[in-house]
Amino acid sequence: MSNQTRLRFYSEEDFEALQHFELPSEQVMFTALPGETLEAAIQDPNRYPVVIQSEEGETVGFFVLHLNADITSLVNNPKAILLRALSIDYRKQGKGYATAAMLQLPTFVRECFPEVDEIVLAVNARNFTAQRLYLRTGFEDHGLTRLGPIGMQHIYHFKVERS
Repeated sequence: MSNQTRLRFYSEEDFEALQHFELPSEQVMFTALPGETLEAAIQDPNRYPVVIQSEEGETVGFFVLHLNADITSLVNNPKAILLRALSIDYRKQGKGYATAAMLQLPTFVRECFPEVDEIVLAVNARNFTAQRLYLRTGFEDHGLTRLGPIGMQHIYHFKVERS
């Protein structure tokens, strides 16, 4: 497992690598490729695209943090941030990048978004791999669900502790 994984905000230099991400069809049904979500994130000042880098500095993953998202249906917390569209390039999966990134996420959010006290996400009920990842890295399932674009989704929470 890579414990040297690093999270950082997207920059234009990442564009090419993100356009070449590969995901198998069984994963694409649950998340979008970075190229598909990047444009919306760049257009919206409340969306913050984040890249996951390997210890060698290679872009291996991507997700979006969304402030002021319409998540009142998910949580009643104006200080929550929504985690969206997490993906790891298929050629880099199985090396611990997603786990390392999710373990670093609370610190990243605490440092970059001091007003945020909770990270929220919606994960498809059939996406067992993602559910295990999130639960293993400290997210909690409080039993909330919603109907998403392709079926039932579980709402997971992570309380961001302040020091």
